Amino acid sequence: MNAPPRIVTIGENFSATLALSVDSVKTFATLVNDLNPLHHDEAYAAQSRFGGLIASGTQPTAHFMALLATHFSTYAQPLGLEFDIKLKKAAHAGDTLVMTWRVRDAYWKPSLNGDLTHLQGTVTNQRGEVAVVGASTILVMPKAEAPVAAGVSISCGSGTATS
Repeated sequence: MNAPPRIVTIGENFSATLALSVDSVKTFATLVNDLNPLHHDEAYAAQSRFGGLIASGTQPTAHFMALLATHFSTYAQPLGLEFDIKLKKAAHAGDTLVMTWRVRDAYWKPSLNGDLTHLQGTVTNQRGEVAVVGASTILVMPKAEAPVAAGVSISCGSGTATS
């Protein structure tokens, strides 16, 4: 019996860095319609328990989730299925976050033509404090063939077609 195809590597780790500038915190919060003054009003945020502007929780979590698609799409076709995200500590304007994921388990699912992949991850700030923890299940499929560019001739066996 042939072994099923394997696309991902169990134990694989990958990471990316996100710098949270004041402008990026304010802009991202505006884009996602999070109007909490903790993300926009520096004077208000300075008087809060956080002592300054903090990022909307959607900002580090969106980048954390997107890292999966960014990483796996370099060599495969990923599809997010499930995310479990816990916010542990506020991410402040000026923080630099390191987002890391690890492939915990994966198995070939023939009916989906891909690896059903389970991952665990963390987001830590420059002080080594954990800001976000997460788990995810994604489907990682073989990368589809690139479409033929317009104007290229294709041999169809019984003739030639031009797209």
